[in-house]
Amino acid sequence: MNDVFLNGDFLAADQAKVSVFDRGFLLGDGVYEVIPVYAGHCFQLAGHFQRLQNSLDGVKMTNPYSIAQWQSLCEELVARNGGGDQALYLQVTRGVAPRDHVFPDNTTPTVFAMSNPMQPVPEKYKQQGISAITVLDTRWQKCHIKAITLLPNSLLKQQAKEAGADEALLIRDGYLTEGSASNAYAVIDEVIYTAPKDEKVLPGITRDVVLAIAKKAGMPLVEEAVAESSLASADELWVSSSTKEVLPITQLNGVPVGQGVPGPVWRQMDVLYQQVKYEGRDDG
Repeated sequence: MNDVFLNGDFLAADQAKVSVFDRGFLLGDGVYEVIPVYAGHCFQLAGHFQRLQNSLDGVKMTNPYSIAQWQSLCEELVARNGGGDQALYLQVTRGVAPRDHVFPDNTTPTVFAMSNPMQPVPEKYKQQGISAITVLDTRWQKCHIKAITLLPNSLLKQQAKEAGADEALLIRDGYLTEGSASNAYAVIDEVIYTAPKDEKVLPGITRDVVLAIAKKAGMPLVEEAVAESSLASADELWVSSSTKEVLPITQLNGVPVGQGVPGPVWRQMDVLYQQVKYEGRDDG
């Protein structure tokens, strides 16, 4: 059984216990990060730490650790669990307090971390692509905060599953925001479009890597939300996330996207992403 980290201690996962009065359990009052680990090294660690800080600031919580302490925690947890490719999860809640909507004074945050083997992206996803449906974006108004309150996302993802699809593309005010568990992209006339960073989308670290790759490779990319009405005629659609990397969508609402196979712009992006995911790791 993997080791986990809880409030200053490394211990076996089945030994980790959290109070039922923790505000994360009672109110979903917390934030989290998911960090991919390749060959035992955390990928884009500085970006993930900055997003964690931004999320903590967004919910008015003090960061319990310094960057050096977070880095040491991550490195030891990865090493304890065998190195290799892992998915590292960090979570901070406001801590234990009597149940009340108002923030308590002087609570000690609950810090939890775990790291598990990261499953490789199925080859069929790259060869055949994945399917998606469009759904109304019913989440809250602060999607830029990576909060543990993921029930709206779960409901949307479940809606996709029940429709026989792999992902749900979210539509708000007639425009594509992102996926239920991913950032989203559309390729139209060889130009890559993705919604800009604002309160309606999560500022994805993988998304940042995609933008950097596109800029370096001279691939046209515009940070602009795509109208729902344009999705059906898009040449390519993609999603990205820390553990799924960049995946092509080849069927939307039961209709083929473009030629119904992963497109050439995605193929170029995937090749470049595979090259930089080891180069872009943080070695400390």
